[in-house]
Amino acid sequence: MSDQAGGAGSATAALDALQTALSAENAAVYGYGIIGAHLAGPQRVTATADWVAHQVSRDELEKLVRARGGEPGPAAVAYRLPARVQTAAQARSLAVILEDRVSAAYLGLVALSDLALRQQGARQMTQAALRAASWRGTTVSFPGLPASALAPRPGAATRGPRARG
Repeated sequence: MSDQAGGAGSATAALDALQTALSAENAAVYGYGIIGAHLAGPQRVTATADWVAHQVSRDELEKLVRARGGEPGPAAVAYRLPARVQTAAQARSLAVILEDRVSAAYLGLVALSDLALRQQGARQMTQAALRAASWRGTTVSFPGLPASALAPRPGAATRGPRARG
């Protein structure tokens, strides 16, 4: 099913999700410039490859936004980093944060009814999760979702085996 066939609401949802992912990719491109400046050797090579991957993803998203009649949101001149970066360890930590944020941004595409956009979102989430795992040294259960999103909500009904009677 295509979001374009679903009417203006679903077309708007698709553009919003694309713009959200684009914003995250722009932030990642900026952040990897900072990350790379604090790394050396193989880690700098990896950071450079990840920086290029985010540039490619950004360019693809801009094309998708234009193809749907939108105007891609511009990148900011500068971004407030979520963590201070003065050491290689801090640079690696920033890479994890950026990749988790990119993964979270692509959740909006995965939630759409347009199969091509859902697949694009899933591919990009997978790539971001793999990059984050590489920097983190381990994987997480649900990349892009904070642990608090997985905790049961107070007062929420729990599901369990039903008693037969």
